[in-house]
Amino acid sequence: MIIDKFLDRLLHSNQKEKVMKVGSGMMISKNISININKLKNQILVDCCDVKYKEITIKLLEGELSGVLIFVDGLVDKQVINRDILRPLLSKKNLLSKNNFSKISVLQQYLHIDDISSDIKLSSLTDNLFSGSTILIIDTFTEFLILNTKGFSDRAIEESKIEHVIRGPKDGFIENLRTNTSLIRRKIKDPKLKIRELTIGERTKTTVAILFVEELVNQNLLDDILSRIKKIKINGVFETAYIEQHLEESPYSMFPQMQTTERPDKVCSNLLEGKIAIFVDGSPDCLLLPITFSQLFQSPDDYYERLLYGNFLRLIRYLGFLITTSFPAFYVALTTFHQDVLPTDLAFSIAKSRIGVPYPPVIEVVLMEVTIELLREASARLPASIGQTIGIVGAIVLGDAAVRANLVSPIMVIVVAITALGAYIVPYYSTSYALRFIRIPMVVSAATFGAYGMIITWCWILAHLCRLSSFGFPYLSPFSPSDPALITDSLLRKPLYNQQTTPKTKRTRRAK
Repeated sequence: MIIDKFLDRLLHSNQKEKVMKVGSGMMISKNISININKLKNQILVDCCDVKYKEITIKLLEGELSGVLIFVDGLVDKQVINRDILRPLLSKKNLLSKNNFSKISVLQQYLHIDDISSDIKLSSLTDNLFSGSTILIIDTFTEFLILNTKGFSDRAIEESKIEHVIRGPKDGFIENLRTNTSLIRRKIKDPKLKIRELTIGERTKTTVAILFVEELVNQNLLDDILSRIKKIKINGVFETAYIEQHLEESPYSMFPQMQTTERPDKVCSNLLEGKIAIFVDGSPDCLLLPITFSQLFQSPDDYYERLLYGNFLRLIRYLGFLITTSFPAFYVALTTFHQDVLPTDLAFSIAKSRIGVPYPPVIEVVLMEVTIELLREASARLPASIGQTIGIVGAIVLGDAAVRANLVSPIMVIVVAITALGAYIVPYYSTSYALRFIRIPMVVSAATFGAYGMIITWCWILAHLCRLSSFGFPYLSPFSPSDPALITDSLLRKPLYNQQTTPKTKRTRRAK
């Protein structure tokens, strides 16, 4: 019984694979009725948004039947009526069948810039669901693909998560061509190349890879293109799908690619020899390779004066230390190392903890869980009330917890400062890594005190030393040391003194 089911399932799966292979290579017929019937009853069954408009083209010797096929909602109907139907139906008696026998002749009578032809039905459906209009003419062995895309897009506006006080205010949207045009407007160089691949067995999503030809590391580019081509997935809806397929250390807490919605950030990285990856339908762009120090860099550093830009960068590093170590440091001091505290501070902490029934580590866990709940709830609520709920909820819950002797007042201060430190880092995805580091840090501090924190930091540094971003050391230019690139890492020098040689032109680390 089990064997019969297995053979039946295997047989049906083989038949499906054969149908898919045949379907991908099927050609259109010269008979337009056969083509329409095949589309309506076999390929595009139950596709109510696919519209068919049959037309008749009058010639000197007679008439030819044709059909326009498009998806309602993906095309601009004004373009179809003005640039396709009107020219075709108004050119009667000007063409003979002899002149009309080639598809190139028909292209001259249509007012569409982007016109191509094909013979495969698989190409027909791919272009149809991408917003093109298909024109099939009776007795023709080819069909026309007319670019009539007309679906609405979001207006270009400033990124809401990468806001800057001084600098460009444009940001990427969900349209791939609009995003690449924003890059072209800033880098007017023919060496800026754009390669496009189609990923996703069913979504057939366009993925664009941007690079500057003379600056990019060719081995890196070939490696990235090869990896993307090997991605086998049903659908791609966001750059995260590409990121998770490309990253070399998927279980690392640190990102190996940088995500941004700012065109100026992408352009500056392209001029450093890096690679940018766009996905149609996503406003995010992936930048690679990256280093640890770049996670703390912001466009503000370069748009503001040198001293202030460096001050902001140091504040971010301070925020990194606070958000990862401050709760653990408090736990270690109050649990194991009370003797190193000044007497007044030790008495103040002890007084604030009077009535709290459990040790500091439990306080930290309770407050951290509460903060994460508030953060997640405020992110899911409508924007008009999300921030209000987050602020009011934090104040009310914090005050109630202190009054009920569930936590000490100083613990509320520690957790609040820690939560603020996580968002000083310019890139939101990096804050996840910083928040995750707090967990082993607090556990080690509660178990071994300051020695546990030192052990955890050694483990983190060892992990960062072995981590790489597509063959480039993650801690570069510090490990391995590269003095030529330190001009823009921890701090930056004046722009006229910075290294202009692309960072990725240097040799990659052997795997």
